[in-house]
Amino acid sequence: MNWLILIIAGLFEIVWAIGLKYTEGFTRLWPSVITLVAMQISIVLLSIAMKSLPVGTAYAVWVGVGAVGTALLGIALFGEAANLGRMLSLGLIVIGIIGLKMTTAA
Repeated sequence: MNWLILIIAGLFEIVWAIGLKYTEGFTRLWPSVITLVAMQISIVLLSIAMKSLPVGTAYAVWVGVGAVGTALLGIALFGEAANLGRMLSLGLIVIGIIGLKMTTAA
């Protein structure tokens, strides 16, 4: 269950990371509110997952999910580069997340 909570926390990290782009430096009210709420939810869920998962594993997975998701949405929403090197690098992060899941007892 804590792994599911951790993945959901990572998904909320994606929401707030993308939301930062839409806040325009926290000058737009609703994007700012959504971003701040997503930040709070993400951190709370991360802390819940850390009750039974090792801190290093939980944090690395949380950041990895957020980084990969944010990069993919950056490509889809903002036309960021999707070159081979970038996609392979994102794939390596996913492999790292899977490796942490497979080698962490909890």
